[in-house]
Amino acid sequence: VQLVESGGGLVQPGGSLRLSCAASGFTFSSYVMRWYRQAPGKERELVAGIIIAGGSTNYADSVKGRFTISRDNAKNTVYLQMNSLKPEDTAVYYCNARRGSLSIYWGQGTQVTVSS
Repeated sequence: VQLVESGGGLVQPGGSLRLSCAASGFTFSSYVMRWYRQAPGKERELVAGIIIAGGSTNYADSVKGRFTISRDNAKNTVYLQMNSLKPEDTAVYYCNARRGSLSIYWGQGTQVTVSS
C-alpha cells in the first residue's frame, strides 16, 4: 500500500498550489479520501475530505472557499487545489485513505510553505 503526495513547495501569500496524492496497493475507489495538515508545534488537523464517488466534500472552516478537494478514481489520485494561500496554511500536508475503522493509510507528507 502506498500513498505518495506531491506538489508542495514554497509560495507567496495569495498564491496557489495543487497537491496530488497517488494511491496504489488497495481499491482506491472504495476509500474515503482526506487531506490533513500539521504545522510545527500543533496537532494534525483535518483539512478536507471527499467520499467514495466524489459527490460530497467537507472542509475545515479555515479553508472553505479557498481549497478544493477532488478525486479521479480512474487515476487512483486525490487532489487538493489551494488558492489564496496564507502564511497560516504553512504545514506538512498528509493524504489519508480510510475504509471503516480498520483500513487506514497515510502518506509521507509534503511540505507547503507560504511566505514572502
